[in-house]
This record gives sequence, C-alpha cells and structure tokens, in this order.
Amino acid sequence: MEGCLPDIFNFKRARSGQKTLNMIRILFSAVCLLAITNCEAQHTLVPETLWKLGRVADPQVSPDGDKVLYMVQNYSLEQNKGNADIWICDIATGNSMKLAADESNESMPRWSPDGKSVYYLNDAGGSSQLWMVNPDGTGKIQKSHLNADINLYAIAPSGDRIWYVQDVAIDKILGKDIYPDLPKTTGHLYDDLMARHWNAWADGTYSHLFVANFDHGAITNPVDVMVGEPFDCPLKPDGGEEEIAFSPDGKTIVYTCKKYKGKEYALNTNSDLYLYDVAGGKTTNITSGMYGYDRDPVFSPDGKMIAWLSQQQAGAESDRQRIYTYEILTGKKNDLTKNFDNMVEAISFNGSGNRLYFRAEIQGTKPIFFMDMNDPGNPPNRQLTSDIADFTGFSVVTPKGKTDVMIASRQSLSEPTELFKIDMQTGKSTQLTYTNKAVLSDIKMGEVRKRMVKTTDGKEMLTWVVYPPDFDPSKKYPTLLYCQGGPQTMLSQFFSYRWNLQLMAANGYIVVAPNRRGLPGFGSEWNDRISNDWGGQPMKDLLSAIDDVSLEPYVDKDHRGAVGASFGGYSTFWLEGHHQKRFKAFISHCGVFNFEGMMATEELFFQNHEFGGPYWQVPKPESYELFSPNKEIQSWDTPILIISNERDYRIPYSQGLEAFTAARLKNIPAKFLSFPDEGHWVLKPQNSVFWQRTFFDFLDTYLKK
Repeated sequence: MEGCLPDIFNFKRARSGQKTLNMIRILFSAVCLLAITNCEAQHTLVPETLWKLGRVADPQVSPDGDKVLYMVQNYSLEQNKGNADIWICDIATGNSMKLAADESNESMPRWSPDGKSVYYLNDAGGSSQLWMVNPDGTGKIQKSHLNADINLYAIAPSGDRIWYVQDVAIDKILGKDIYPDLPKTTGHLYDDLMARHWNAWADGTYSHLFVANFDHGAITNPVDVMVGEPFDCPLKPDGGEEEIAFSPDGKTIVYTCKKYKGKEYALNTNSDLYLYDVAGGKTTNITSGMYGYDRDPVFSPDGKMIAWLSQQQAGAESDRQRIYTYEILTGKKNDLTKNFDNMVEAISFNGSGNRLYFRAEIQGTKPIFFMDMNDPGNPPNRQLTSDIADFTGFSVVTPKGKTDVMIASRQSLSEPTELFKIDMQTGKSTQLTYTNKAVLSDIKMGEVRKRMVKTTDGKEMLTWVVYPPDFDPSKKYPTLLYCQGGPQTMLSQFFSYRWNLQLMAANGYIVVAPNRRGLPGFGSEWNDRISNDWGGQPMKDLLSAIDDVSLEPYVDKDHRGAVGASFGGYSTFWLEGHHQKRFKAFISHCGVFNFEGMMATEELFFQNHEFGGPYWQVPKPESYELFSPNKEIQSWDTPILIISNERDYRIPYSQGLEAFTAARLKNIPAKFLSFPDEGHWVLKPQNSVFWQRTFFDFLDTYLKK
C-alpha cells in the first residue's frame, strides 16, 4: 500500500499547529481509503484489460535452433482494430525485439532453409504480398507483386520452390457477373448448396494452391495446381498451411481437398490427400477409400513417408482423429494411434525422423506427445509435457550435431499465451517470452481447482472451479454454471478474450465449468455419448456439476446462473425449461433453439449426425421432439439474456430471435443483443466490451440483489 501514497503525507514534514495536523489526518484517512480502493482496482480483471494483452502465436524456430520468430497481435480499443507484428527472440538469453512492425499487418514469418533470411506476408499498400528481412531487422524489402493477395505460403526445404494460396474466381454467382449491364446489383444467385458457410456467402471464388520457382524471394512460372477446379485448398472455414506440405526435395506437394460440390459437399466430411508431381503435373489421391476427414499431411525428413490426421466416420466432424502414415514406395497405410483413445492434432517430425511429435487432448489439458518411429510396428506414445495448461502450438528443429530444440506456445485459464522452451528430456517448460508482464503484473487471478464430480450414471467428471480473487470460504458467493460449446470441444485450460472464466471470477462469481458428456479428452465413449442425446446425459452432467459444487457452504444457492455459447447456448435454452428452480438467470449466446430451423445452416452432415437426419425423414428422428428447446417453452420462467449475431450462418440468428420473442410473449424478463457485423464470435474490440458489459450488467441484476 505504501506505493499508493504520495510523499506529502510524511508527518515529519507537518510544521503547522494541531488544527492543521487534525485536518491533515482527516485528509490522510480519506486519501488512504481512496488509495486502498485504487490499489484494489488495479488487481481487478476487467473487459478492457483483455484488449491490452498482446496475443502471442505461431512460434518458428531457426534452423540452427538459436532463435525463434513469433507473432504478436495488439489491439486498440479506441481505434477498434488490431495490428499484427513479427518478433524475434534469442532462445539462450530470452531477449526479444520487433523484427517487422509496420502500421500494416505482418504475418506468417518463416525462415529461409539456410536461416539467413526471414520471409513474411505484409498487407502494406492494400495487398498481401511476400516480403523479406534479415534476422537483425535490416534489409526489409517486398519480394512479390502478384495480381492477387497471397493468403498462405511455404518455401520448399530445397529452397528452390514455393507454394502459395490465392482466391480464384470460377462460378458466376454475383448478379454483376451474370448481368454485366447491372454493375450495382447486390444480388447473389444460387442453384445448389452451399450458399453460405460460417460467416460468409459464397461469391464464386475458391482458394487455390499454386506452385512456382523461387530464387531468394523471386517468384516465377507459377502454376495453378487445381486449375479450373471448383474446390478449396485449404478447407474452409479454418484450414491453414498445415493442410499443404512440400517433400524435402521440393519435387512433390501433398495437399488437402474436399472435392465435392453442392449437396454432396454439405452432407459429408470426406476430404482426401492429393499428391502432386511438380514436374509432370500429375495428381494422385492417396486416401481414396477413406471416408472421414483426412488432413494436415507432413513428409518424413527422408521423403519416404507421409503422416497425416484421419477420421474414419464420414459425416462425423468430431470423430476421433488418428495419426496415419503412408509409405510412398509401397502405398502401405498404417494407423499409429489405434491403441490411443484420444483426439490428436498438430503433427511434426523432428529433423532425423526418429520422432513424430503431436498434441493431444487429455483430461482437460493439451500436452505434447511423441512417438518413437524406430519401432516399425506400433510406435509407443509418450507424453512429453505434463503442465496443467494447453499447448496451442510448437516448433521443433534438429540442428546439425545437436538434439531437438522445441519452442511451444502455452496458455492456461489464468495466463494468456506466451512462448516456452521445452526440455526434451524431462518435458519441463520454461517461460521464454513475457509479452504481457506489464499488464498482468498487478492483477490477481482467482484460484483454479480441479474437482471430480460423480454423474448420475456413476462416472467421474472433471470439473474446473474458478474462485474469485481473495476468496473467503466464510462468505457466500453467486455462482455460475459455465456450459461449454462445441458440442465436442474439450473444456480445457483455454484463455479466452471473451468467455474468460477469470473475468467472471473477478466480478465476484464462482465459476463451475464441467467437462460434460460429449467432450474429447476422456476417451471415445465419453466423446460420442452426446450425438442424438443433446438433452439427455449431457444435461444431467451439467446439473450434477452445479449440484455438487452447491453443497459447499460458500455457494449462494439462491443466486445461481447458467451461461454458454453455441452448444452452451443451446444448453442454457434447454436448462431454462428443465432446471427446477435452480437458476435465477440465463445467458445464451448463439444457441440452438429450434432444431428444425437449423436446416438453414450449411454443414448439413452435422444435423444428420447429431439429430439423426432432417426433420421430414420418416420416421421423424426423435431428437426433434425430445430435445429441441422450443418444445419446452411452456416451462420457461427465468430471466434470460439472448445474444445472436446477423453474420452467424452456423447457428442462424433467427434462432435467438425466436427464443427472445417466445420469452417476452410469456412475460419473462428478457434482453436481446445482436451485432450486424459479427458472426458466431464477437471479434471487434468495442463490440466485445459492449458484449461484456451487457453480460455482467444482466448477471448482476439478478444474481447480486
């Protein structure tokens, strides 16, 4: 507290009379109270704090293992926008500096194969092009001047070729393209699915893969690998560079593509891997006959093998992801994870090829694993890291004559992402960057406890419980049930810039966050238990969690709420009709209210898998009658805040409007918040703060009075 008091209040300096001294004492007491209040305020996490944090991502270790490139995205709440910069860190000392930091956005920093140059994308001048800079920050220069944006790229390990991704116009959908004499028409004309996807309407363009010669940044003789094909590479909406890979000699590219159109595209998840011979132009499907998602291929360092992620079920987007290998000479395929019953992701060989690293979802965390590839039969999976945290990315190199060097990005419920160095023998992680130290140094986070809850069918369910800072067990606290979305997305050690559990705790709430049925990280049976049972066991699990924690004397059972987004928004709609007076307030963000209305979304394989088919199917799938929240509107009786955004094409915003209309017609206190420029997520800074203020104002109204 001393640091909060001005020097003027040193009583040795008071030379006036007793009256003056008394006045000073009164003033001192008032200032002390103000100072204490201000000091405490500095320890409170608020929505604006989240927008002061630099968002760290994309570590890239240099070939010699001495340095790492990474991205930091910073936002201006006043300007309502962000800017991405490239940083470089000396791994031995931890010293970091900005490498490319213009007012434009820089992204995708990548080392040249010899480590002497850094390439990156820069949108200066209004077009995303390839730039180059020296590792000391000198010699910055634009290298490409293509006629369209470069969305993604990678340089071949051989250094003489580059692949890049650009949008290519193929279909005529826009009215001005169909009728050139109507250049100002805004119409879109469709004759098949998919008219829109997540947050964008189809406009007739497709993301295409190009390959070209490359000479120290100069791009020549580009070839469209998918010329004339109305398909996307990488996959939309969230595919990235991980879906494309060069062979070590640069002569071959393997890429991910889902080569279907219209209804067939909307109804299945069957993407394949295609091997493209750069010299001959021949394309070969190497996963033909495998009917789920096949994606994220990587070549072994000797070029003899490709490893990738594969799902077996067509139409099941959350089927367990496995690691497969393909021997290029023989065509033999092998499932390396047939004895590993958890979701895997982010695979990468080390330089010698004797280890294959990957990330997995395990018991509410995301650690890094590896396989010993010297075992040709079924290489064992070994857990490298054991932090109570999520590793969101990693980069590994094997410098000549040295052991593997790995830098990983890590976050937790209490810590935004920073870079960590991994000890390759012990798995211990040591923090390397401190991007947000100044912002977080005087903010106190609440304690996070792991709690195992017994479910109604006798299972043990991992539940994270987050307590307010300076938690006092002798007091009673309003309590929130946090309902996870997905529906199959593990409730892990995530640090969110909107659904931030620590921010909820900082506002005086205990937060109960259960890994209910239907979430990965606890085996396939647990993950698969949700399909065609949305309102069944998963909802019982949620209630088990809040009931269990509510046995504690510090939970104010008269002031409990439930909040969630996407499937979590569905959960709060469902609980509104079934909670038996447990809750005093609900918040539903972009939640499903009417199952039949979900046919207005895009990836229809999702409804087929989760609901059992379309509602006109005979016999009608029972989910539509048993689990759709609109069927239980007569039981709604609790105040609710409903959020639904106009650019959310995954869960159409009419779902929220229907729920809001029903609530108000039943005279239930309700509010409706919508953003015309946001989709399934709220991404703009000022929109996000408005969202947070509305969120907590609503909760405080019903849970703190």
